[in-house]
Amino acid sequence: MKVVELYDKAKEPLISFEIIPPKRGGSIQTVFEALDQVMQFNPPFIDVTSHAAEAYYEELGDGSMKRHIKRKRPGTIGLCAAIKHRYNVEPVPHIICKGFTREETEDALIELNYLGIQNVLAIRGDDPGSPKPHHKNRETNEYAVDLVRQIRRMNNGVYLENMLEASKTDFCIGVGGYPEKHIEAPNMNWDLMRLKEKVEAGADYIVTQMFFDNQYFFDFERKCREAGITVPIIPGLKVITKANHLTMLPKIFHLNIPIPLSDEISSNPDRAREIGIEWCTRQCAELLDAGVQGLHYYIMSNPSPVVEVINRLPVSGFSNAFTTGK
Repeated sequence: MKVVELYDKAKEPLISFEIIPPKRGGSIQTVFEALDQVMQFNPPFIDVTSHAAEAYYEELGDGSMKRHIKRKRPGTIGLCAAIKHRYNVEPVPHIICKGFTREETEDALIELNYLGIQNVLAIRGDDPGSPKPHHKNRETNEYAVDLVRQIRRMNNGVYLENMLEASKTDFCIGVGGYPEKHIEAPNMNWDLMRLKEKVEAGADYIVTQMFFDNQYFFDFERKCREAGITVPIIPGLKVITKANHLTMLPKIFHLNIPIPLSDEISSNPDRAREIGIEWCTRQCAELLDAGVQGLHYYIMSNPSPVVEVINRLPVSGFSNAFTTGK
């Protein structure tokens, strides 16, 4: 079932999660162990991140450096198939621009279509730092809007090579939104126009980057509606669990940590996890009071803090929020 259909049929706000594939050589059992902990909340869908090849360097015995390129976290498609089979939950693989040609993207989408996976999240992706040479006749999608257009064309039966009577795909397309604006955007209005372009190109819903001040989300949602963006906008959330998150998260995700939160953790670094859980719980309660359609948690590989947050929320549980008729 498509993500937008899940939201349309939901009787209460939905709870969803985002996970990361294990590192190369890792066991899928670690992912299952993490997901087993959150299945009690009956998530209708699970996002699975995707990663391009990365460059890393090996120091040789003579002091020189050898450059290697490797996908450290392969397996997004396989993991999505496993989730669908094991939990009967809709997987949402991330489809990224960076590090993949349009031909590789088309191949991945064909495989997902064969597997009966109907949902994808189309994002630009981080710079892998290892641009690989492409055949002169092969191109990449530079921005997420280009990726959305490619997926929408496949939904209309249009592939990179002209084929008569090509089968249409039927993907529901999610995209990312930035309550505090994308780092490369000169201002929020410019960023909103780029987001609107993605929606007009065919995006069906928006999941936001993590934020720790709800006012950013409320302002973002209001501005989106004023700009004519009508698709569902789902807040993305993360629990701070370590004192070093105060510097690491802003560096990686280009976001602000509210002063009261940073001051409390700085003064009590040994209690960072509990402080982060309490903060996120208050965030979620306020968002639910405001009538959001769902809460999307970035658990990556550690679900326990999010489980504590959800169990503390002043609502009647989420296990009955959605009924599939199964």
